[in-house]
Amino acid sequence: MTMKKLLALLLVLVMVVALVACGDNGNETEAPTDASQPASDATENNDNTDNSDTPVGTDLKVAVFYYTYSDTYISSVRTALDAQLDALGVTYQDFDSNGNQTTQNEAIQTAIADGYNLLIVNMVTSGSSDTAKGIMELAGDVPVIFFNRAVDEDGVEASASVLNAYENIAFVGTDAPEAGHLQGKMIGEYVLEHYDELDLNGDGKISYAMFKGDEANVEAIYRTQYGVEDANAVLTAAGKPELVYFDANNTSGYQVDLNGQWSAAAALDYMNTNLSQYNEGNNNMIELIICNNDNMAEGCISALESAGYNNGTGKTIPVFGVDATDSAKELIANGKMTGTVKQDAEGMAAAIAQIAKAVGEGTALKDAVAATAESNTEMYSVAEGVATKLYVAYAPYTA
Repeated sequence: MTMKKLLALLLVLVMVVALVACGDNGNETEAPTDASQPASDATENNDNTDNSDTPVGTDLKVAVFYYTYSDTYISSVRTALDAQLDALGVTYQDFDSNGNQTTQNEAIQTAIADGYNLLIVNMVTSGSSDTAKGIMELAGDVPVIFFNRAVDEDGVEASASVLNAYENIAFVGTDAPEAGHLQGKMIGEYVLEHYDELDLNGDGKISYAMFKGDEANVEAIYRTQYGVEDANAVLTAAGKPELVYFDANNTSGYQVDLNGQWSAAAALDYMNTNLSQYNEGNNNMIELIICNNDNMAEGCISALESAGYNNGTGKTIPVFGVDATDSAKELIANGKMTGTVKQDAEGMAAAIAQIAKAVGEGTALKDAVAATAESNTEMYSVAEGVATKLYVAYAPYTA
């Protein structure tokens, strides 16, 4: 009897195992979860269902590294890119580097060890070929798509670009000087049209404050330079004097986020301090505000609102930014902000996803970049002399 009972029990176990195996179809979708990554905030999506007309094979496993989640523009890119990767039906994981390059490098090492076969990287240390090379060495044979933050130092010749030093590398970003040129022209034309009402102390000149996002960032350098230079070109061509920086003791002509975060908090603190000394009561009010991004513009507007300005109905100090974030668009619509330059988060995400899809299908990065540029010639272009560098166009935004 004992042997019969044992055989019966074994038979039942075999049937249970068979039923469980039949019930697993191998296509289960996992919701995004927090991955246990040391020194990083990671979100994984293993959705391999067909959410687009042209999904890629499920062998593609993508790790996406953001310099910080707290940047409003980068958050917009992340939202758009997550949606694009979901539509492709690939496994992907997002990593928050929290503004720390060491944190990012450690996360990259972990991703490589975990079998990720495509890296999409928004570097923390911008404009550093050494940092980019270090990431490429960590990646080995794994292709890397850098985006948004420059991988070369300012002024590097195309032939010397890190993008020309490796086969498995690409970059999706913007032509750094373009935003500064567009913003400067926009500012110059606005000031020229509203000159007398902006000249609050009647001295015949317009005083401005400039907020720089990061001391070494190539985009920040050009926006700071051309935002003023191009505005001055418009003014002087019309017989008006150049803009005057509000603080004669600050020879740099800007205030910079010392943490390199392009943050609203940094701009708010600076502006609150500025307004305590430079105001209409002292007959030296700041009459124009120029910011490298919309985050910093929002911080300045918060300080102005607290001082009784830019409330949508009363006296407004013109504030200009870059990015055209949703919150900036709302401020413009409400009469609290004057203008911005659109850095297309959706366009950047779409380009990255298109290149990633091509990589998943076995296309070389150089060919993937070329095909993406050809898919929308008004939006995208390839940098001269660097076949794997894709530019996403800027555009002015005022309403």
